[in-house]
Amino acid sequence: MDTKRVLTTLLGFPLIVAIIEYGNSALVDFFFAIVAIIAIKEYFGAFEKGKKAKPIRWIGYLVALSIAFLRFFHKPSSLVDIDVDMINMMFCLVIFSVFIVFFHVLNSSMKTNVIDAAVTVFGILYVPVLIMFFPIIHSMEHGKILIWYPVICGWATDIFAYLAGKFFSARKHKFSVISPNKSIEGCVGGAIGAVVVALIYTIACNTYFYTNISYIYIILISLVLSIVGQVGDFAASSIKRYNEIKDYSNLIPGHGGMLDRIDSLLFIAPVAYVLLTNIM
Repeated sequence: MDTKRVLTTLLGFPLIVAIIEYGNSALVDFFFAIVAIIAIKEYFGAFEKGKKAKPIRWIGYLVALSIAFLRFFHKPSSLVDIDVDMINMMFCLVIFSVFIVFFHVLNSSMKTNVIDAAVTVFGILYVPVLIMFFPIIHSMEHGKILIWYPVICGWATDIFAYLAGKFFSARKHKFSVISPNKSIEGCVGGAIGAVVVALIYTIACNTYFYTNISYIYIILISLVLSIVGQVGDFAASSIKRYNEIKDYSNLIPGHGGMLDRIDSLLFIAPVAYVLLTNIM
């Protein structure tokens, strides 16, 4: 693997662990807001560079920033109330954003057209809205444990898919023209790797944190999340291919941009929330 990629992971991952495990809810929400702002900036930049679109950047940034304030104006009586309140706020943001986007189109005398509006709305749904599910999972009971399942399944899939692809390089079968370097062998290897790592994590949680998580359930969840994550990876690749770019940016040495690093996690987060809701 690329040395820069390994060093960046070794330096960055402990910081992420520290924020999620030891930071309070305000810091965690602010962290994901920053991630969302960077990611949607890269998304808008891809369409501006590739198809000369003119997305309405400030609306996307405002929605991304709102993640930092999801729990600011409400004092819930229970963790369940936090869950419901955050999801309700998310849907209100989506509806309000669509209204503002098309009001901007009308007010711009069509200097901003419907394609620009579509790119903007899709970007909001694709990046900050999906990222919002991470602080929602973190707010759940045992959230500091559960939040690592989508991360593990996404990143373990990437690592093991890469290793399986290398191992079977002489006889691998290409999966899709969207991402020519990905193979069926890599996809299968990634899914198996995600299940194995998720099981190891579950064993550690049940042993050292006295949780009672079903191993059968985790096998099924991690398999689903791995498949969903790979769909997310292909979705991000399709956007890059459409805009004729290799990476969203060069922000993270060896990894490309923020969106390159979290593309699979975006799809995984909402599915993980649904599947993990009743796990403990």
